Amino acid sequence: MATESQPSSEANVPPTSATTFDVIVIGAGPVGENVADRTVQGGLSTLIVEKELVGGECSYWACIPSKALLRSGAALRAARAVPGSREAATGDLDVSAVLARRDSYVSGWSDDGQVAWLSDAGIELVRGHARLTGEREVTVGETTYSARVAVVVATGSAALLPDIPGLADAEPWTSREATSVERIPESITIVGGGVVAVEIATAYTDLGAQVTLVARSTVLGGFEEFAGEAVVAALRSRGATIITGASPTGVARAASGLVTVTLDDGRTLESSELLVATGRVPRTGDVGLETAGLESGAWIDVDDTMLVRGSDWLYAAGDVNHRALLTHQGKYQARAAGDAIAARAAGRTLDDGPWGTHVATADHAAVPQLVYSDPEVAAVGLTSGAAEKQGLRVRAIDVPIGNVSGASLHAEGYEGTARMVVDEDRGVVVGFTMVGPDVGELLHAATIAVVGEVPLSRLWHAVPSFPTISELWLRLLEGYERPR
Repeated sequence: MATESQPSSEANVPPTSATTFDVIVIGAGPVGENVADRTVQGGLSTLIVEKELVGGECSYWACIPSKALLRSGAALRAARAVPGSREAATGDLDVSAVLARRDSYVSGWSDDGQVAWLSDAGIELVRGHARLTGEREVTVGETTYSARVAVVVATGSAALLPDIPGLADAEPWTSREATSVERIPESITIVGGGVVAVEIATAYTDLGAQVTLVARSTVLGGFEEFAGEAVVAALRSRGATIITGASPTGVARAASGLVTVTLDDGRTLESSELLVATGRVPRTGDVGLETAGLESGAWIDVDDTMLVRGSDWLYAAGDVNHRALLTHQGKYQARAAGDAIAARAAGRTLDDGPWGTHVATADHAAVPQLVYSDPEVAAVGLTSGAAEKQGLRVRAIDVPIGNVSGASLHAEGYEGTARMVVDEDRGVVVGFTMVGPDVGELLHAATIAVVGEVPLSRLWHAVPSFPTISELWLRLLEGYERPR
């Protein structure tokens, strides 16, 4: 549904001073950058504040460096999976070259290029720690800035360090240290079973470290069960040790530098380094949320336009709102929020019904996720279990991807599984999961099917090209049966 926005009498008025803007964005990661870009394009003067590197976590310590570390090993395995290239790929990874390539993709941890982009986009930048100090008021250092229209909190999240005796004193790594490493350790213990844990385990196994992963329950527990099982089997086949159903009860680092982790089953693990990847916490502990009636250090509750509930000026986009802790989903929220801010400021009609221009509807049931493990895991929408918990009458169709001609041509002995979860009452796909080499590049087709709620009867007319791995769609539809 569309709602009428209340015009701001001061919207689109140039700043009267160097400290007055229409919009102030706290945090210059991908989410903050996208909010600012959309508000500037909407005619609003915008200031962005960043205390670290412009470009944020994803650019320097998460998505980009981790994928750079993973790609070389994936490419080598791909070459070895095809006769002809297999015979040529006889060496091991050049670790120094892998790290150098990573360095190039993070620009040597320099944000000069990102700062130049802000300038070209017409976005003002102030460096420093920003805090809310009043309504539409942000203070950085000794200077207070005013926002005529809105303030957006886009400060992201940080690694959670659980309360384990001795952990803090043992100087554990988080994802930041693991992705910015200058030398690959001889061995590493990874505590956690989620995406970060799995990706670092994959990369470090490729780069020659002895990896031990400890998960409290299962690996990749938020995905379909077969996804985690396939990843665990592959990691073990490549020499990693995977321990599930166990938790650390104590950590100690010896004078030699080695770290010992004691588990609740009595086992002890010793390694050169320890990575903790057990979840995330919001970076809202010193942002001044209490001045807006919110809890300091907590996740921020927002509506689908990213407007903080109960406020008419404060927004929160990206990880801080805890809707979907993924860079691409945060950028999606940012586009909706930036356009909503501009529309409200100009008094334009707000398109805030489901799937409208100014809302992030996909956060609820159509979030695409990709794990760059070996094999890759790609998923969108609901798992079969999650769909049933929501009360949907669903049917899950599984096919072995290796039976598709395109897969066998892609790699000898291709192994993988695809699952399509169908809402039986509506005849549409509500969930899709794939496990196998390079399935990430197939994910967007499934995302379109889920977001578009394309009827299965129409999907029969979306003919996959032969011989591609995308023919798995035909096998899935055949498994469901052609409409009569």
